[in-house]
Amino acid sequence: MNANPLLKTSVLAAVCLVAGSLQGHEGEEDFDVMVSRLRKDKPRFAERHTKLLNERYDLSDRPAQGVTMARGKPVQEGVRVKLPDGATWQQLAGLTPEEIKAKGLWPAGFYPLPHPHHEAGGMVFPQPLIDEVKRQTQRDLTRFDLDFDLPQHLLPEFPAPIYLTTRPDLGDVSKGKLVTLGNFHELFKNILNPKQLEGLRLLVTPFPQAQFNATDDRRALKAHQGVACFDCHANGHTDSATHTVGDIRPNEHRHRIDTPPLRGVNIQRLFGSQRAMKSVEDFTEFEQRAAYFDGDPEQATRKGVNILERGSQVHFMAEFQDLLDFPPAPKLDLFGRLDPAKATPQELRGQEIFFGKAQCAPCHPAPYYTDNLMHNLKVERFFKPKMINGRMASADGPIKTFPLRGIKDSPTYLHDGRLITLDDTVEFFNLVLQTKLTEAEKADLVAFLRTL
Repeated sequence: MNANPLLKTSVLAAVCLVAGSLQGHEGEEDFDVMVSRLRKDKPRFAERHTKLLNERYDLSDRPAQGVTMARGKPVQEGVRVKLPDGATWQQLAGLTPEEIKAKGLWPAGFYPLPHPHHEAGGMVFPQPLIDEVKRQTQRDLTRFDLDFDLPQHLLPEFPAPIYLTTRPDLGDVSKGKLVTLGNFHELFKNILNPKQLEGLRLLVTPFPQAQFNATDDRRALKAHQGVACFDCHANGHTDSATHTVGDIRPNEHRHRIDTPPLRGVNIQRLFGSQRAMKSVEDFTEFEQRAAYFDGDPEQATRKGVNILERGSQVHFMAEFQDLLDFPPAPKLDLFGRLDPAKATPQELRGQEIFFGKAQCAPCHPAPYYTDNLMHNLKVERFFKPKMINGRMASADGPIKTFPLRGIKDSPTYLHDGRLITLDDTVEFFNLVLQTKLTEAEKADLVAFLRTL
């Protein structure tokens, strides 16, 4: 009996889509031919994305005076989002959402930020992480089809320090090193119990992922061991590696992910892109089974999904993650508020604004500055839907409230990293929440956020 030609066509289309291609039938291509084609496409999409970033932002290196992250990297200052021609922040704050939408005055940098190549998607890593992983383990996280997009001075310090809830007396237990499969045992053998140490081993062990695996539709030149949890969450924090969420379709509506820190996961209660996971164990298991493969079980099976055993692997990994603490905040008291004897007058004014006029505290209460809930900001009130480099800017829906403890160490901001600095974040929420802060109040609020 002859096969139904329509059915054969549908199956072929599904296979091509699973392979991650929105530009060609890579499932039919020889690997070398695919590499050549995508390398030729790479400069065009890189130029498109670079143009977008430069139109949106001031990406210059402008460190704030006297403000650093935990290991000394300067914190960037100033509003980096560019205003529409002729507009000021004060003028925009005086308009209603309907007026901003009608006049097309929503700042370009406040629209959703696309993936560096949104149609292709997938994990992309900053160069310092690529270089150090390759140096330590000989594993290459370079993609031949695209590169990471944001300059390193705008990202979290690398490698980030690691603080443990169980041993706060030790300070940074990473000793300034990136923790990998090559050094985790040496660094942690005397401060973790065997169960926790095994959990850490699994977090630094690479497993197959959609773009990094052994199949011939991968995005690495050589057949690949895969990606480790701590490749994105470097040292249990974040290196701002980016991806697109696996639980939204069609592709143009998928959110870019700004990798959130794992610091403080022990006080969090919702996990995953849409926060459907109710424990860090659920999230750890979900990442391997679904998120690594764009939520596609067939792709996961074909590319080599690692099925973690709940009782002896997932639980061990989660137990170590639950030890990851926030960085020290020496100006905060036992209740997460500023100690008046240690804080400056500006920081104290900022705290009053945070818990008052700025309306930050309803979603970010002390001491950890999260309510562990989800909120819909309905930012689409301010603009008409439009396509931006393959990303449809429209309603984002509800997003989880992330903890603000240690926030100055975790640029960029919002779930997709569209906000470069804390100053940008204050301007964004001043418009979204319509709080009408003065310039002095905004500066005070930023000063307070830097103390958390």
